[in-house]
Amino acid sequence: MDDIIKKQLVEKLLAVAKKEIRISYKKSDNALSPLKSKIGGKPAVPNGFVWPHYTGLVYGEEECKNRPLSFMAQINLRDIVGLDDTGLLPKSGMLSFFYELETMTWGFDPKDKGSARVFYFPDDTVLSIADYPDGLEDYAHLPELAIDFIQHISIPEYGEYNDGNDYDWDDYNECSAECGYEHDEWGDFTKLLGYPDVIQNPMEEECEAVTRGYRQGSPEDYAKIPEEEKSDISEKSKDWILLFQMGTISDDDYELMFGDCGHIYYWIRKEDLMNCNFENTWLILQCG
Repeated sequence: MDDIIKKQLVEKLLAVAKKEIRISYKKSDNALSPLKSKIGGKPAVPNGFVWPHYTGLVYGEEECKNRPLSFMAQINLRDIVGLDDTGLLPKSGMLSFFYELETMTWGFDPKDKGSARVFYFPDDTVLSIADYPDGLEDYAHLPELAIDFIQHISIPEYGEYNDGNDYDWDDYNECSAECGYEHDEWGDFTKLLGYPDVIQNPMEEECEAVTRGYRQGSPEDYAKIPEEEKSDISEKSKDWILLFQMGTISDDDYELMFGDCGHIYYWIRKEDLMNCNFENTWLILQCG
């Protein structure tokens, strides 16, 4: 890539760049207060909270089992006021993320509904720590990790960007790095908002199709969608935005990896986020 084309691409990428809220984590020397943003541990929930469960089939087993979801993270939204350039996230309250780690669904099947959940508790003054439910195995308890936030530039992945030119993958990533964004080669990045770090394929159309009831695990599955609906799915897929991405979590002797250096991605429709409706979020897992 010559210098002129490189400069033009950098300018184009900066023009479509978003801001993401990058998350780093570490083990705290002391127990965290209930309302702290964190990964793992036990969640802060309102009185009467019903711990979510999912009935699914684990590879190699013949019978579906009903299992409790693991608590993945909670975000006290007061901690990120000023970091959300979209203005879409509530300014207060708690967002809590759950996922069923034994089934570890991929998100391409409508039957995966309920295997991941997002809860929004608008009044954090009524929250208290919940005990783990019966049936949640020790390996499904994430260690309690304190987290910090920093606003960071977010650039579309190579397969996500198209201006009509055929760029080399290495050249594209070099230009992304010049913009200030490094490719997440090892599935490490955990963040809110921004562009996803795509490992396989773009996910927006998959979210729209699966939530309409169409399985999307193969080209044959996609072919079953009525032709007259495909264009509508493509158009409505633009409504989906990344809410939360989690990469590999490791600390001391603990490691949680999603497949082979993968991510889990919680997606939400923009309108739902504007209305603080987190009932219809959808999770997709991708890995190398």
